Amino acid sequence: MGIFCAVANNGDYPLMRAAFSYHLDPYVPTWDESKGLIVFDGECIFCSSFVRFVLRHDHQARFNFTMAQSKLGQALYRHYRLNTTEYETNLVISHGRLYEKLNAFIKVMSELGWPWRVFVILRILSRQIAAWLYDRIAKNRYRIFGRYETCMLPSEALRARIID
Repeated sequence: MGIFCAVANNGDYPLMRAAFSYHLDPYVPTWDESKGLIVFDGECIFCSSFVRFVLRHDHQARFNFTMAQSKLGQALYRHYRLNTTEYETNLVISHGRLYEKLNAFIKVMSELGWPWRVFVILRILSRQIAAWLYDRIAKNRYRIFGRYETCMLPSEALRARIID
């Protein structure tokens, strides 16, 4: 069910899949792919704040959003063989390609334009350092930033760009 790329996996990242591999997965619902998709933990205050930031600064409306807890979010996490209860990475899918961890953040920032595009400089971090840094924040995000008891209630502007 899906096509795997032949990429070495050092355990820091799940096996990468070919672009648009989710098209071959009957459990992944279709969505409007004309925009990038950000899949985020709707219970995480830090993650939800990032989504509100993107919504405020995405003047070209390049991204739509779905919560990891939604039907689409769950299907994508399963498709990419990610934990469907811990959500220790936001996912960004753009032009059929999966971005996760720090690469997802960099992809979004690069699409938002100046001054946010400056964050592409994070690409100079080695893969091991980037994974370590991201994982430290992800594993401690509830303790540091807090957690909603239920998924966040999106604003009207966000509701218009959320895919269930």
